[in-house]
Amino acid sequence: MNRRSRVRWLDSFSDNRKSKIKNPKWGRVVAIGITFAMCGVVAQAQQPVKVPRIGVLAPPTPSFFSIRFEAFRQGLRDLGYLEGKNISIEYRYAEGKLDRLPHLAAELVHLKVDVILTAGESGALAAKNATSTIPVVFAVTEDAVESGLVSSLARPGGNVTGLTVLSEELGGKRLELLKESSPKVTRVAFLWPSGGPRGNVPFTEMEAAAKAFGLKLQSLPVRGLEDFQPAFEAAKRDGAQALITTPSPVMNTQRDRIIDFAATNRLAAMYAALEFVDAGGLMYYGPNYLDLFRRAATYVDKILKGAKPADLPVQQPTKFEFIINLKAAKQIGLTIPPNVLARADKVIR
Repeated sequence: MNRRSRVRWLDSFSDNRKSKIKNPKWGRVVAIGITFAMCGVVAQAQQPVKVPRIGVLAPPTPSFFSIRFEAFRQGLRDLGYLEGKNISIEYRYAEGKLDRLPHLAAELVHLKVDVILTAGESGALAAKNATSTIPVVFAVTEDAVESGLVSSLARPGGNVTGLTVLSEELGGKRLELLKESSPKVTRVAFLWPSGGPRGNVPFTEMEAAAKAFGLKLQSLPVRGLEDFQPAFEAAKRDGAQALITTPSPVMNTQRDRIIDFAATNRLAAMYAALEFVDAGGLMYYGPNYLDLFRRAATYVDKILKGAKPADLPVQQPTKFEFIINLKAAKQIGLTIPPNVLARADKVIR
């Protein structure tokens, strides 16, 4: 194409372009195209953001774990999560009926929650058995390795991790403080859950600790609600002078009944859950459970951001507390020695 031809072609293209722009039909086509393009942009901008869902599997009643789950929610808030806005939580409570846990765990799996939070061996095992893909975080458990929840504390493996307590060491410390608080005690009734994931281990651990302090330990195993009254009668018949418990969903549901039994029979009592002392029990020593539940929120956050439970080591308590209820001591006629009171982190007067 020579120079003159190129000039004529450019003039023709320019005139044709101008005529199309002036043509109202062409203008409508352009407008419609722009409208569709803008609608696509708006639709894309209005795509709903996926809100992560946490499934909570709790062995006890809602009231018993209320302050612990509030600590968990506070931990989430500290990390920027607001329930009902950018996080949702599905709660399932077994009300102390452990045979309901597998069904409740299956419900959470069916809901396709992003992570399951639970507590205790029974809850954690139910969640683990219900899914091998959904991450599971236990806020507290007595022995994660012995119960088969994880391969090791450093390398959990699988889809389960969380926080564990030192059950054997705690039993000895509880007996020590119980003995110091009531020096004349020689016979201690031990109320513990039989038939649990750990078998007879809770009793054998506590019995070894009792021998070290020169105490006679009376075994009071309970499996269901019908076992409590016979256990109480056995304690009275054998002359128990004090009472000690271990963590158990079944016992948690019978909290008031156990506290009343100890008070009525004037037994110095050391409990394994702070909620017992808040409800009128004598003493508690153990991990700061509220701190454990707050820390569980950190693991949930890491998992929601892509971390794998297998890569998150099982953590142990860093805070412990000793709580004494002087109202309960007065009720049974017990004077707590000043040196023991001085060791308490909290004294309820």
